[in-house]
Amino acid sequence: MLTPRRLLCLSLAVCAALAAAASPAQAQSLSALVELARGYDAPWQAAQAQLQAAASRAEQARAGLLPSAGLSGGVTYARNDVTRPPLPGVGVNGPTQTLGVQASQPLYRPASRIGFEQGQRGIDLASAQRDAAEQDLLVRVSQAYFDVLGAQDTLAFVRAQKAAVAEQLASAKRNFEVGTATVTDEREAQARHDLVSAQEIAAENDLHVKRLALDQIVGRPGTSPLPLAQPVQLPGVRPADVDHWVRTAEDRQPQVRQAALALDVARLETRKAETGHLPTVDLQASYGVQRTPNGTVLMPGIHSRTNVASVGVALNLPLFAGFAVQNRVKETLSLEDKARADLDNARRTAAQAARAAFFNVQSGLSQVGALQAAEASSQSALDANLLGYKVGVRINIDVLNAQSQLYQTKRDLATARYNVLVGTLRLKQAAGTLTADDVAAVDTLLAR
Repeated sequence: MLTPRRLLCLSLAVCAALAAAASPAQAQSLSALVELARGYDAPWQAAQAQLQAAASRAEQARAGLLPSAGLSGGVTYARNDVTRPPLPGVGVNGPTQTLGVQASQPLYRPASRIGFEQGQRGIDLASAQRDAAEQDLLVRVSQAYFDVLGAQDTLAFVRAQKAAVAEQLASAKRNFEVGTATVTDEREAQARHDLVSAQEIAAENDLHVKRLALDQIVGRPGTSPLPLAQPVQLPGVRPADVDHWVRTAEDRQPQVRQAALALDVARLETRKAETGHLPTVDLQASYGVQRTPNGTVLMPGIHSRTNVASVGVALNLPLFAGFAVQNRVKETLSLEDKARADLDNARRTAAQAARAAFFNVQSGLSQVGALQAAEASSQSALDANLLGYKVGVRINIDVLNAQSQLYQTKRDLATARYNVLVGTLRLKQAAGTLTADDVAAVDTLLAR
């Protein structure tokens, strides 16, 4: 007969054996797998490269405010025949060599100054995009990590249930042989054993798929997550005020920051368009040398060299451009209105996401508490049914149903715990505050 104590010991032994097989000595923490993923994940690397490109683009915009210089030179060969009747003609054949340098320093170019400010906003925009990719990476790795742990727990509980059902099947067969049970008890136990065997196959396949998903994210095969330390103490949400999370999301969420920066860029674009009516002033300087070794038409046969140096200020004042400037300003004003509407939408979306994430975590914590109570009740119900079956007041199906309820509750409890941990990270992602330190805090809950 399967006693309650024996059932509990058997279940724990099976779970421990599976955990030992699934968690070798080289099992990795969540932070370790995040670091592996950081060097492999394509979206994060793309965002990092985009940030570097934005920094280089900003430096290109700075060039419009800095001096520029150029060197030019050339050699030409010319044949000049001059007829001067009644005087004899003159022929000058030879090269002309030129070399010069030109430099310019912008003194007043408002469009270039605004373009430089836009370049700086571009760096901030790319940084916000990189932060969004970073937070997305942390959540994706964490989700895959706990998906594997959840699949391992499910398989462990199914195998423990299978062992318990096998013991119950053997007990039913023995009782049938001695005449203290009916064939119905044996067949019910056999049917439940076959059902749990099918569930075991499905659980094994699910674990295999979840491990492949985690391997794909971190770029390394054979990953093995560390399980949660027992007993599990889940941290609560701090602060436990949904309005705080909503306000934070409206200010710090990467998508909101991107939308706010896009509005700044649109405003600067309007200012740049308005500079189409403004003059530009540049300081220009040049120095050039021209050599004619064979002379010129005026002085044939005489080597000459001409040095020319100049410095001055150039003013360019637009007068009329076919209404292009006015229409460009109208266009940028419309784009500015669009950016403002996009910012409003981003804030509303972030606020709603923060509310949903907050209440999901709160609900998950309540579910964990309820399932812990349900687990204790299910264990008591199983113990009572086993005792009742022993004394003849319960039938085999009662015991099998109690076993199924207990292990289903265990699976639900484990899943609820993982959902709370991932949900807490998603809440911080929704608020825009998720960092590697939050992942390190989850590591403290893992078994070492």
